[in-house]
Amino acid sequence: MNRESLIQKWLDHDLNPQELEAFKQLEDYNDLIKLDLQLKGFKAKALDTEDELDTVWNTVKSKPTKRYKLISIVSKIAAVLVICFGIYFYSNSLDTTTRTLVSEQKSLVLPDASRVELNAVSSIVFNASNWDDNRNLSLQGEAFFNVAKGQRFDVKTEIGTVTVLGTQFNVKQRDKYFEVTCYEGKVGVHTNTKQTTLLPGDTFLIIDGKYIATEKEELPSPSWLNHKSTFKSIPYREVIAEFERQYNVSVEFNNIDDSQKFTGSFMHNDIEIALKSITLPLQLKYSKTDNIIRLKRE
Repeated sequence: MNRESLIQKWLDHDLNPQELEAFKQLEDYNDLIKLDLQLKGFKAKALDTEDELDTVWNTVKSKPTKRYKLISIVSKIAAVLVICFGIYFYSNSLDTTTRTLVSEQKSLVLPDASRVELNAVSSIVFNASNWDDNRNLSLQGEAFFNVAKGQRFDVKTEIGTVTVLGTQFNVKQRDKYFEVTCYEGKVGVHTNTKQTTLLPGDTFLIIDGKYIATEKEELPSPSWLNHKSTFKSIPYREVIAEFERQYNVSVEFNNIDDSQKFTGSFMHNDIEIALKSITLPLQLKYSKTDNIIRLKRE
């Protein structure tokens, strides 16, 4: 077998015992083995491509008579290095995204073992491979966080940022609605207009750009974790929007003030009972056609 074929089979790890002995007799056998050892020590984070390629070329140039014989081999090795780096940096740049559909909830675990429960029609994005250096995540929708003790990160939304350290809290950001409730520990909340720190039972609420004072929260966790949405003096339009997310329906209404405040709750597992829960307190009637619900005054 000729020299080029032996080297090719060596690169492919396909030498039989007889071919291996023939390969060892090649005049540049030692140089090839040294090159192989250097590549086996390759580590993506620490490798400097320019230094490594300089080493390869210096090895080739130090033996002029072998230079041209090794050019094809070095080219293959350089191509492998480029591919490795491309895969490594591409994978590190990818974000982890979790989304929920209407009437869906999901659980996920962050890289620091903190747990997140995601409510319907919500999404959360973070970079798992770069978590230690960039402990940030983006949230759209609503999520409950149970943060591992001693761990810290920021939850960023379109309206405000929540900074946490070993705590349990809920964040809801929907259009012009932003609410953070602390259930355990302590959280910091920062928006363009206000900055504060929440203790257990405290709630931070902004609706249409205005800060709204709220009562102390008595529940140990958000009710939606138990498939129930609860509201305290919240504009009716927010109640309807949440109902649509949980039941995958469209609600239509005319001559109804959607800014009127609503206090009450509805379950996520029975649409008839839920409809009565959100219409009777306001003396409204409803009718259903497929996935469309129409509300009107009695």
